[in-house]
Amino acid sequence: MATDYDAPRQTEEETSSQSLEELKAHRSDKQSSAVDVDEAKEAEDFELPGADLSGEELLVRVVPAQKDEFTCMSCFLVRHRSQIAREKDGMMFCKDCEG
Repeated sequence: MATDYDAPRQTEEETSSQSLEELKAHRSDKQSSAVDVDEAKEAEDFELPGADLSGEELLVRVVPAQKDEFTCMSCFLVRHRSQIAREKDGMMFCKDCEG
């Protein structure tokens, strides 16, 4: 919001004497009439030039959890057993989630 520093300042008496109706009317005058735009919907239609990845294939080798690893039941990351902070009812939690 822009502030006009050259405008005459109001004293505390003048400010307190303004009626509630005047303040509401002044406030509604300054509100914009712009409609909120759904950014997610706008991003769906946006395409980067040269970013056609429709023919690409992602190849990932999935390795099962090792004997010295566990899956944290809070963040679901696979961690080394040295990172176990708490174990409750067979569920293990890492130090990051418990700290």
